[in-house]
Amino acid sequence: MVLKERVVALLATAFLLFLMPPDTLQGPHEKRLLNNLLSVYNVLERPVANESEAIAVKFGLTLQQIIDVEWNDYNLRWNESEYGGVKDLRITPNKLWKPDVLMYNSADEGFDGTYQTNIVVKHNGNCLYVPPGIFKSTCKIDITWFPFDDQHCDMKFGSWTHDGNQLDLVLNSEDGGDLSDFITNGEWYLIGMPGKKNTIVYQCCPEPYVDVTFTIQIRRRTLYYFFNLIVPCVLISSMALLGFTLPPDSGEKLTLGVTILLSLTVFLNLVAETLPQVSDAIPLLGTYFNCIMFMVASSVVLTVVVLNYHHRKPDIHEMPQWIKTVFLQWLPWILRMSRPGKKITRKSIMMNSRMKELELKERSSKSLLANVLDINDDFRSVSGGNNSSMTTSLGGGYMRQPTTIEEAALPNTNNQRDLQHILRELQFITNRMKKSDEEAEVISDWKFAAMVVDRFCLIIFTMFTIIATVFVLLSAPHIIVQ
Repeated sequence: MVLKERVVALLATAFLLFLMPPDTLQGPHEKRLLNNLLSVYNVLERPVANESEAIAVKFGLTLQQIIDVEWNDYNLRWNESEYGGVKDLRITPNKLWKPDVLMYNSADEGFDGTYQTNIVVKHNGNCLYVPPGIFKSTCKIDITWFPFDDQHCDMKFGSWTHDGNQLDLVLNSEDGGDLSDFITNGEWYLIGMPGKKNTIVYQCCPEPYVDVTFTIQIRRRTLYYFFNLIVPCVLISSMALLGFTLPPDSGEKLTLGVTILLSLTVFLNLVAETLPQVSDAIPLLGTYFNCIMFMVASSVVLTVVVLNYHHRKPDIHEMPQWIKTVFLQWLPWILRMSRPGKKITRKSIMMNSRMKELELKERSSKSLLANVLDINDDFRSVSGGNNSSMTTSLGGGYMRQPTTIEEAALPNTNNQRDLQHILRELQFITNRMKKSDEEAEVISDWKFAAMVVDRFCLIIFTMFTIIATVFVLLSAPHIIVQ
């Protein structure tokens, strides 16, 4: 079996030698060519026929961690017919002159993160140097529209020691970098990578300096941030709005608001780790979250106000006139709210004082106090007329007036005492009933004021949440980039 494999290998080698042209003996010709080229070659010499000329270096970039540099070396030219048809050579870069093109804004510790590959030298002197590498550049990040932001990162390449009169950088392609081999990234969408040649004359030196700048234009993919940050924040804020629809007597109104505030605080702590930690600008998402946080905190404060209004008693708190005007008249009319048996209109607000007087008169005429006052008046008329023989109405009935002093003395004294006792009892009961009605009315006014505050906060905070969300989405340069 081993002998069979050796025979196959020998046959394959013989076949390759048979296919090779008879006039291209690569081994000795390449050795002789390398000795002739490098015997008098100086690595430090700039390869030009005339020192006053600038060597043109074509510079290109492929966005797959590869950079390609091409130039023509005057000292590396040969006639291929003299060297057995050798058209190109692979020479290590430490034996040849190569342009010291570096990335000016590099953030790498080694400054040049390329791998030193061989230089492909053509017979006409063209040298192609394609060193792969990972480039780390420093660029300014604008997070104003985070996470709906576009970033432009510049990669500035130029010679470190040669000016524009000695080394002229030329863009390899007018379209900029080559994006054909770019691997799609899950966080960023590549818009383009245009290139530009810049010739700058600095104040320190009269010679122009040439650089080639590639601008990587990327756009953040927002699908992750939209469904993991914005949607949960909107849902949490919506739950805070539902707290204004919960009745104050349920006992869970304030608990719901505080729970939502704590959950939003924990959520924002997680979001803060995702946001870029810079202070140059406030991110759009951070502004939105701060607004929602302020809204939820305000809802908790106003929930405390609502509960305070709802549980107020007339013996402790007296309702000010401005609260009656705002929360019992104008604001309910604006919000189209009404109380049972009381329809609030603009006309009723304007005539409220007059209607209250009419209601008090009508109520007093039908109350028990009117009968008490009538009895009191009848009793006084009985006491004042001892010698008269007229009849007087008493509590809706009639009694005969005594005609003699002896007849009126004892009975009238007993009657007066009994009537005074009855009058006091009736006045006490009437006052208690009147006070109870007034307290119930004041309590009802406080509860209605709390309900008005609830309804007003529900509408205002709902509008605030919708407007803030729509404003954030519309102000962003783009919304969803998958």
